[in-house]
Amino acid sequence: MDEEQMRQEAADDKLINDAFQRLLDCYCSSRHRKKVDIITKAFHFARQAHKGVRRLSGEPYIMHPIAVAQIACEEVGLGSTSICAALLHDVVEDTDYTTEDIENIFGPKIAQIVDGLTKISGGIFGEQASAQAENFKKLLLTMSEDIRVILIKICDRLHNMRTLESQPANKQYKIAGETLYIYAPLANRLGLNKIKSELENLSFQYEHPEEYAAIKAKLADTEASRHELFDEFIVPIEVELQKLGLHYHIKERVKTPYSIWNKMQNKHVSFDEVYDILAVRIIFTPNNREEEINECFNIYVAISKIYKSHPDRLRDWLSHPKANGYQALHVTLMSKQGRWIEVQIRSDRMDEIAEQGFAAHWKYKDGVDGEYTEDETELNEWLRTIKEILDDPQPDAMDFLDAIKLNLFASEIFVFTPKGEIKTMPTGCTALDFAFSIHTFLGSHCIGAKVNHKLVPLSHKLQSGDQVEILTSKSQHVQPSWINFVSTAKAKGKIQAILRRDGRELQKQGEDIFDEFLKKNNINDIPNAADKLTEFHDSRNREEFFQSLAEKTILLGDKDVDELLGKNHADKRGWRKYVPFLDRGKQKKADEEQPQYFVVPENFNRKKPIYITDDNINQFKFKHCCHPIPGDDVLGFIDGKHQIEIHKRACPVAAKLKASFGNRILDAKWNMRKTLFFDATIRLQGIDRVGMLLDISQIISSQMNVNIHKLTIASEEGVFDGTIELRVHDRDDVRQIINQLKKIADIQDVTQIV
Repeated sequence: MDEEQMRQEAADDKLINDAFQRLLDCYCSSRHRKKVDIITKAFHFARQAHKGVRRLSGEPYIMHPIAVAQIACEEVGLGSTSICAALLHDVVEDTDYTTEDIENIFGPKIAQIVDGLTKISGGIFGEQASAQAENFKKLLLTMSEDIRVILIKICDRLHNMRTLESQPANKQYKIAGETLYIYAPLANRLGLNKIKSELENLSFQYEHPEEYAAIKAKLADTEASRHELFDEFIVPIEVELQKLGLHYHIKERVKTPYSIWNKMQNKHVSFDEVYDILAVRIIFTPNNREEEINECFNIYVAISKIYKSHPDRLRDWLSHPKANGYQALHVTLMSKQGRWIEVQIRSDRMDEIAEQGFAAHWKYKDGVDGEYTEDETELNEWLRTIKEILDDPQPDAMDFLDAIKLNLFASEIFVFTPKGEIKTMPTGCTALDFAFSIHTFLGSHCIGAKVNHKLVPLSHKLQSGDQVEILTSKSQHVQPSWINFVSTAKAKGKIQAILRRDGRELQKQGEDIFDEFLKKNNINDIPNAADKLTEFHDSRNREEFFQSLAEKTILLGDKDVDELLGKNHADKRGWRKYVPFLDRGKQKKADEEQPQYFVVPENFNRKKPIYITDDNINQFKFKHCCHPIPGDDVLGFIDGKHQIEIHKRACPVAAKLKASFGNRILDAKWNMRKTLFFDATIRLQGIDRVGMLLDISQIISSQMNVNIHKLTIASEEGVFDGTIELRVHDRDDVRQIINQLKKIADIQDVTQIV
């Protein structure tokens, strides 16, 4: 071994030993029983198993399991069983050791958790199947055995996100997208608030680096004024708290870059218009644990004498904690500077649960024998929802992930039955969801509901505190349209099961009609005749085609015979595609030509970015779901036909694709010369006055030299609301136009419509 290698080995050893010592120090200072021997044994075993292997970043591989164990110990508060499992979590997957080996050396509990973690990453799936959705199903299944599996998986994901810069861009988008879509909401659901915020911010940083940097810079610029506002605001509050004789501390909480950006996107506002960037947190130690809820209200009464409180912004999470265990009292007060400031009042116990996780501190603590205790009701309710989703035979990965998002991660409302019993339902649920949550018969025969003694339709969305009585009729049957407005997994699953049963009867009738049609026209030996006509009639699949025949929404005729016999050379249906344009003539010509999309070959290098240029732009599919134009942060997705779709990275459809089909995500970059034009729509709102239209058109046409394609403005009682459709080169043009329009007197709001 040469001198350089020896130096490298010595440096690696020091790095590894220092990291492990940090982990041991952290564990020894925790409240857990000190099982240092088994943790040391797990470390040496994992170190030997991963010997000689390095991560993409160049550091020894063992540094990753140590870092995951450190997060599990320090940030989630888990004990020795979890720390050992974190140290060993990649051993079975990446080396020749088996789960049996782990069980023989470390016992059944650690082996079970390691096995759960291995199952999540393992498995070979085809290109069409979604490996990620399958893995997530496994994750949920193993969760029902031991929730620590999912807690360690979240720690693993956090460390992967912290070290994401060594990955190629397409992998970054896949991992960041999956994190934002699945792991951040999961961390939130388990009460890991700090980890949730960090996962969101890291995802945001990799998906939208420019916006992230811009918000960070603005937060730094406004830091001094925020401190000043905070200092002035808390002076009188501290006086009142001292009068109450409480031990307390007051913290300044600043909104994260991701949540600021999210608000800017959802509310169409600028950074300066996000008013709740600053919040104040009062954390106190109660004089009597049993009185801590009363003491929260005492603090609220005391501070609302100093500042006027917002009547609609009182949030009481004390009497009804959130599903993840969060408890606090939120009140919004008007400061002397004329700014609304949210104040969060919580005890030190509530603060610990909010920051470090309900799951680790309250439900699961490593017991004397390494086992754990649990509060059955809360966890079992959640696991029952998971099992309902897993039992639903939904083959589509996207539908599965939708069900997960809607049910597991939804915020919750409290609804009362006619007898006054409380039921917890996801936010956004309807009267029909409520009916199915009680009983399938009630749901399938539901004709309406009485909410707070008023008659409402099935699609009525419930609010927290509503009292709901379901009305039924034996003559009522499940309708296909119901699927469009229910939101819970149970209701969707039951409706689909009933519709599938009804659909099978219709399918059989449709098949008979189809066979009769073939016989009548002497068409016998054409292979895949049904598939050909399914495509010809734009049906999604054979089942839908046969059902349409039975329902008489498709009638077979001479054109179908021609199609089957190959006499239809042109596609009569035509196609519509969003294409860039220079003028109407070119647009028309483009519409008449069948697009020549680029087909991804077998040996395509997915790690390299694809460049969209003026010359090749027609080779990509530009999707209507998000209408991307040059300058947008975009990515590519290889669809089922091996063609490339272009989506904005923030597009909801892209979010699902990243979480379901990450191996088909590509990094996409613009390389345009500002020769082509794209559609962009801008919305304007403001105070109406003489000359307003002239001012708007002068800025767009004369100053910016941009062609207005369509202008619609409506004015009512002195306030106008309008849209302008423009033809621009890129996102930069849109930004400049919006900035110029905002300077016009009496214009209140200018936003871009996607």
